Amino acid sequence: MDDRRGVYTVLVGKPEGKRPLGRPRRRWENNIRMDLQEVGCGGLDWIELEQDRDMWRTLVIVVMNLQVPQNSGEFLD
Repeated sequence: MDDRRGVYTVLVGKPEGKRPLGRPRRRWENNIRMDLQEVGCGGLDWIELEQDRDMWRTLVIVVMNLQVPQNSGEFLD
């Protein structure tokens, strides 16, 4: 077997460098999934929904209204 083949190198090669410490970084997509689960829309296929700008905007407005506490109209002095 040729030592320069990519598959062979992956199987027998040793990784270089070190992995970063701590938990993996949170990605943008993970944040969206977590937010949708919080408001009860976890099973929603948001990737297809985001292609339709009007539907995506409607969803974002609904989610934002659910997460932001509504002010009763009284201001603190």
